[in-house]
Amino acid sequence: MPDAFADHLTDTPPAPENSLAAYTTLRLGGPAGTVTTAVHADEAVATVRNASAKGLPVLILAGGSNVVVGDAGFAGEVLLLRNRGIEVVAEDAATVLVRVAAGEPWDAFVQYAVTNGWSGVECLSGIPGSAGATPIQNVGAYGQEVAHTIEAVRAYDRVADETRTMTPAECGFGYRSSVFKHSDRYLVLSVDFRLDRSTDSAPIRYAELARDLGAAAGDRVPSQQARDTVLKLRAGKGMVLDPEDRDTWSVGSFFTNPVVSAEFFATLTGVPHWPAADGAVKIPAAWLIEQAGFPKGFAGAGVAISSKHTLALTNRGTGTTGALLDLARTIRDGVRDRFGIELHPEPVLINCAF
Repeated sequence: MPDAFADHLTDTPPAPENSLAAYTTLRLGGPAGTVTTAVHADEAVATVRNASAKGLPVLILAGGSNVVVGDAGFAGEVLLLRNRGIEVVAEDAATVLVRVAAGEPWDAFVQYAVTNGWSGVECLSGIPGSAGATPIQNVGAYGQEVAHTIEAVRAYDRVADETRTMTPAECGFGYRSSVFKHSDRYLVLSVDFRLDRSTDSAPIRYAELARDLGAAAGDRVPSQQARDTVLKLRAGKGMVLDPEDRDTWSVGSFFTNPVVSAEFFATLTGVPHWPAADGAVKIPAAWLIEQAGFPKGFAGAGVAISSKHTLALTNRGTGTTGALLDLARTIRDGVRDRFGIELHPEPVLINCAF
């Protein structure tokens, strides 16, 4: 096997001027057409509206943590969403409704919520990116997902040319998906979260987290303890951004956990799993990848599976988007050949195909 980490010792080449690599956690992506930074929601709307009037495609980036941009870049308008703000808009004795600007760094909001005694997002600590990206992906980890707490999403609708407030039902939340994910119709401007007034976490649902907390499934623990434990677990998997650690030069989990029918699952033997909706079965993609012959550290050309987490495909400093997708296809094909299961990418792919 090639040395998985030879490229780790190589100095990172500087990104070309106007390269989208500067705005993604993968540090990959070709040149941008025009880059505009918006620090207010109305500026963001005006940028998108003007681009639409000119017939230009628009790419919206905030944290750049869940996007893979092709080596050819993006020739249209690139909007860097940098609006900030956390505001309590309603409250009662049991809950608080918090409006978070789309450009607010997600983990800063989680920390703010825990510090203020609000629970419901503490197990989503350490996830990179912005608050506005979380409904797009229906971000989830360690037994929580944002759909559990989102009450409304305020978005600019490019088709209707109006700003509207969307209910959870209108957002169409599913497993790592929503109506926003594969459409450029909406520009998310802010998100409303309904959180409990409690210094204790929501019930712990994830077995690994419960074990590290010394708790049972369904228990509540101090939210700060839950946050600290999640951050420790994520760091151990290279899932907390660190510019010095190339295991974190990724989009997090590249593949979603596949969901198969109960009938298909019955044809498999010895495969770990857990229940999914409507009687289906969810299978851990990491286990499938490892069993198909792709261990941590398995390398491509300047890219590799993380040494800490099988689901993370990383740029070792000299990679390209093309090389990353070649590695992803090799893994996908190997899992399909071994198990008859198709893996699907979790990030949004821009000007590239998987």
